Amino acid sequence: MSKRFFEILILAILLTIVVGLLTHYWTSIPFKETAQVMTQRLNRALFLLVIVVPMFALIERFWPSIANQPKLRPGVWTDVVYWFFTPMVIQTMSIISIVLFLLPIYLFIGRVSIENGTLILDWSKILAGYGLVSHWPLWVQGAIAIILGDFLGYWTHRMNHSRLLWDYHAVHHSGEIIDWLSAVRQHPINDMLSRVITASPVMLLGFSPIAVEAYVPFLSVYIALIHANIFWDYGAFRSVFASPVFHRWHHTTDEAGLGKNFSGLFPIFDVIFGTFYMPRHQQPRNFGISEAMPNSLWGQMTYPFRRWKLFGSDRRQRLEG
Repeated sequence: MSKRFFEILILAILLTIVVGLLTHYWTSIPFKETAQVMTQRLNRALFLLVIVVPMFALIERFWPSIANQPKLRPGVWTDVVYWFFTPMVIQTMSIISIVLFLLPIYLFIGRVSIENGTLILDWSKILAGYGLVSHWPLWVQGAIAIILGDFLGYWTHRMNHSRLLWDYHAVHHSGEIIDWLSAVRQHPINDMLSRVITASPVMLLGFSPIAVEAYVPFLSVYIALIHANIFWDYGAFRSVFASPVFHRWHHTTDEAGLGKNFSGLFPIFDVIFGTFYMPRHQQPRNFGISEAMPNSLWGQMTYPFRRWKLFGSDRRQRLEG
């Protein structure tokens, strides 16, 4: 797929979402319930922030990977905005994208229907899952879905480092000082594509979305942990669970670490596919990307689009990997 064709595809998807919402095409979407969900996400973000700020302040103080790393680094306040913007806006857009992707399939299997030109979504059926998998305990569904999702996420992450998707993923890699708050710096297109590719197959297999939702607070904190300025490598379990050292090597600009450590939770996938890199008794020091990234939220949101070939920009430099 050419980069220009991909840009046209992305533009078409965004226009479809915007036009659909403006015209209320999906009139059965419970907007009141959606507002309640966003309020819950805001409350959860506030609650987690109150917990993680002092927690990571202590952990990064006593077990630093890079001693005396500045807390008030460039872009820190933008990342604070991301802490709320990502779960409330970006992830909401991702959920809409997943629904769009699954609609034709759910129409076929009877999870949604069209009556008098109105789309009817049976949310109880969608949330319950279907088939053999739906009869398993929710904790079993959640555990298996997370492992399967991490496998799919491994390959999605590798795709994000391709020429086609790098401009969107570069926003996440742009920080030259990496700490726990760097985890939430995500471009919407990056998040939407990643979640569609990882979540859709899991849902199509019949897993209940509720099963994974229960793990979300833990996963949110853990994703922050693996970005944190901490020297933990988990010792004998270094290739079993993703550690801060493991993931910080993924963010390095050092040539030896480029194109390594794509797993989000379980490095065994990197071991199997030859992308595991975590030299013993060494800590990554250099981070960032080869081109300047704006520190503002707007600048980072528009960064990939300003490099579109559709707009006449054909020059790009990126870190291979």
